[in-house]
Amino acid sequence: MKFVKVALILFLFPLLTASTAHKFYVSITKIEHVEETESLQIITKIFIDDIEDVLQKRYDPNVSLATTKEREQDAALLKKYILQKLKIKVNGKPVTYDYIGRKYETDVVKSFIEVKGVKDINSIEIENKVLMDLFPEQQNIVHVKTDSNRRSLLLDADNPKGLLNFN
Repeated sequence: MKFVKVALILFLFPLLTASTAHKFYVSITKIEHVEETESLQIITKIFIDDIEDVLQKRYDPNVSLATTKEREQDAALLKKYILQKLKIKVNGKPVTYDYIGRKYETDVVKSFIEVKGVKDINSIEIENKVLMDLFPEQQNIVHVKTDSNRRSLLLDADNPKGLLNFN
């Protein structure tokens, strides 16, 4: 009987003391260099509920994305936030963005950005602080594709910036 009690305690103790699971905070950014158009095509995928939380806390508690309550100003705040948190340098020089728009897919918002006038890439420096101001455990995955290379970065609050060399 004593063995059963000890076994039961050893079995239940880890279950009772385990902390609840933490939500995983992640975004994915794909950057593709298109030689024919001399541009970078950028798609950033962010969970809608996470970006809504940030926009509500940072700008306006009434922000609502991907619903019938969404206002034009909500879309403008999304654009403003993403362009503030995503910084790119190509060959050591900052680039100018054209925010194309956004699209909602299930629980993700995709933001589309273009950078024109990029003939070749010797290096690309990416700073992605999306959601890090609200979620310190946020991780931002960045995939960069050129004609001859595919490289990736994992950015977090301790390392929100990365440099990829293609020489």
